[in-house]
Amino acid sequence: MARSSAGTRLVTREDIVDAAIRVIDRAGPRPSMNDIAREAQITKPRLYRQFADKGDLFTEIAARMSRQAFAAAGADMTLMLQPPRTALRRIFTEYARGILEHPNVFRYLGQAPVVQQSGAGVLQLDLGRDAARRLEKLARSVAEAVPLDTAGLDYLSRALVGALVSMTDLWLSDSDTPSGEQTAEFVERATELVWGLIDGFLRRQGIEADADTPIFSTLAEVNQSRSGDC
Repeated sequence: MARSSAGTRLVTREDIVDAAIRVIDRAGPRPSMNDIAREAQITKPRLYRQFADKGDLFTEIAARMSRQAFAAAGADMTLMLQPPRTALRRIFTEYARGILEHPNVFRYLGQAPVVQQSGAGVLQLDLGRDAARRLEKLARSVAEAVPLDTAGLDYLSRALVGALVSMTDLWLSDSDTPSGEQTAEFVERATELVWGLIDGFLRRQGIEADADTPIFSTLAEVNQSRSGDC
């Protein structure tokens, strides 16, 4: 670990988040700031020099976990180029694998109370907020490339992520470590529910998609048909 010119060990915000996740993994979803500082091998005052308050640290943990969860979807057009049901099943299988690496962290974020954040009033910690913004950005770039009407994508993105967060909470609620059977059921139910939301969004635009046909192919046919009508 790097040291400052005075010989003090340098501890970054990332180091403290790493330490917090280790504490939560080991001790459960109700860590103390003392335990986190001890795990990071710093004093509590030094921890608060990196993070303004508990809300600041919790928000950073939520951002870290949402980035990791969202990475399962990739940054490409997989959902567009593969049959939706196949693509969603793959995405949720990878997502479930990532959640099972840190189930207590998800539980911790889901159970986090409303906390006071310095200079920002009351903040309700929300695991899905950051992920929804990321999903909307990706969906908008794909929709504009197709092209597809983007009106309502912000609501769709929040609905998709909100449903997934709620389903994940249910999946993790029955045991400390869900069985393979429970995980398989979660993947299948998440796949069908999320596809239902996407399908509903497309149908409101007059597009009838098939879960076993790539969306890109469906949209290409729709665009070709609309061009022929012009």
